Amino acid sequence: MAAYKDLIGQKITKVTSNPGEPKTGQMWYNSTDGKLRGLGILEAWSSGSSQNIFREGGCAVTGTTTAGLLCGGSSPSAPYTNKTEEYNGSGWSAGGDLGTGRSAYGSAGTQTAGLTAGGYNGSNLTVSESYNGTSWSEGPDINTARRAYGTCGTQTAALLVGGYTTTSVNTVEEYNGSSWTTVTSAPANNYSAGMAGIQTSAIQIAGATNPGQASVEYDGTNWTAGGSLTTGRSQGGYSGTTQDLAMAISGETPPGPKTANCEQYNGTSWSETVNVSTAGNPSGNSPGGSTLSAFFSSGQSRPLATEEYNKSTNSITAAAWASGGALGTARYQLGGAGDLPAGLAYGGYGTSVPGNTNKTEEYNGTSWSEQNDMSNPRGQCSGQHIGTQTAALAAGGTLPGSPPYSAVCEEYNGSSWTAGGSLNQSRSYLAGFGIQTAGVAASGFINTPNTFGANTEHYDGSSWTAANAMNTARYVSSGTGTQTAGLAVGQYPGTGTVEEYDGTNWTTVTSYPAGRFGIYGGMGTQTDCLYAGGSASTTRTTETFGYDGTTWSTRPSLGTALSSGASGGTSTSAFIAGGRGSPPGPTAGVTTTEEFTGETSAANIADFTTS
Repeated sequence: MAAYKDLIGQKITKVTSNPGEPKTGQMWYNSTDGKLRGLGILEAWSSGSSQNIFREGGCAVTGTTTAGLLCGGSSPSAPYTNKTEEYNGSGWSAGGDLGTGRSAYGSAGTQTAGLTAGGYNGSNLTVSESYNGTSWSEGPDINTARRAYGTCGTQTAALLVGGYTTTSVNTVEEYNGSSWTTVTSAPANNYSAGMAGIQTSAIQIAGATNPGQASVEYDGTNWTAGGSLTTGRSQGGYSGTTQDLAMAISGETPPGPKTANCEQYNGTSWSETVNVSTAGNPSGNSPGGSTLSAFFSSGQSRPLATEEYNKSTNSITAAAWASGGALGTARYQLGGAGDLPAGLAYGGYGTSVPGNTNKTEEYNGTSWSEQNDMSNPRGQCSGQHIGTQTAALAAGGTLPGSPPYSAVCEEYNGSSWTAGGSLNQSRSYLAGFGIQTAGVAASGFINTPNTFGANTEHYDGSSWTAANAMNTARYVSSGTGTQTAGLAVGQYPGTGTVEEYDGTNWTTVTSYPAGRFGIYGGMGTQTDCLYAGGSASTTRTTETFGYDGTTWSTRPSLGTALSSGASGGTSTSAFIAGGRGSPPGPTAGVTTTEEFTGETSAANIADFTTS
């Protein structure tokens, strides 16, 4: 028998504490607790971000867990959608539309070189389309119009197997990047089966016939029997880059119940592995990845849900919002600053206009504590987001009395508030960002009834100076970033207009995916930030999106639908506090706090024994 050192290239070392970054294959003896330890393999499904559009009816999925593609499908509101979404490992963002909306079809390839063909939109289709990472273009037709087939392979070497015409079929077609060719038929008629592998080494998995348990292998010429699954299924998710690295994920078991069961293939036989958390018919029959990683997206019984599978020596904790300590004073349209675990909340409306408050609270990552009051009770000031917990700025807002819209500015030093330089333009509901000595106040409701502006001003720590105006006059917009790299998102009555600021000029950029106002902002930078919640009319939302400087993509949702509160932090560590909850209305201030933690991974250290 070979020695451990000969196999791994190093000895089992004696240590008093576990190594900070163990290497794959490394083992050690921890003399402190008398344990032989090393890295253990973990396999698990974890929750990912929701899709933008609910879809079922066999939309197509391909790619990998960090570069996935989802297109087409059906839902009650869009029977045959042409919408495409791209997955970056953190969230989903809109891609180019299909030329032909469809459902009950599959896909092959990658996020930047995808392929779809056939499907159904009232009748069976023959049309195929290719994706280049931005847009779809029509390609040659398949020879047999059909739906509910299996696909695998690449954009220039794809395989399409079985399906349904007016009955189930066993017809097989290969694609070479230019044309489709009918080749050796599969052993039996089958539909709603899965495919994994490549054109010359593929496996057809389960399906509505055969009787939903069998698998058959293809070598590019001939078909041979493969192993049978433990749990028969159709309309499941199927993954695998090679014939002997295949996975069958969830699906529907005869005569119809959904199963959470997942199985893996080793080239000979199937074995059960960890189940998905929510059973259902997934979006398509080609979720991306291998038996080391895969993703599973929405479908029947799984509205908008995404799960990721990972098999590695790391323990992965998915990104998520979680409940934090409650504010001492329920309020909405309050200001916020700082980060997690050093947040700040001030002002707002305790009950309803003109129920202004001057209460100030600090957050330590566990609980809120009341601090010295602001000099001026007010709501709707530049709360999102200028400064830190120990150096914050509150500008403008609505004061008691008439006229209500204010130019008052106050500075916070971590203990008390003092007067700062007044704004040149009195206003409320303004977007603020930057720091106490280099702040920006933009747009807002100005001191004229039913009028809002595009005014921009800079603060240098003592006074405000006028700067170039925004492109779109607005109010109830949320700010993020610095004086030379800022972002303003949303506006009343609920549009997704977004502008970037470079310290001199504003530029209109990619719209926010959902028209909202009162969004929680101030979480991150111009090119790496989170925005959460918000309102559309009187309806609150839990939606969260991330921005990378070019594209918006989904992130895990808030636990509670909220708008118009304090927030701060980064794209991987943030808080929101207070705001308007449900039921909607001017008296719906809350004490709710939620904390966001990005995805983390840590070495899975396991104990080993001789038994």
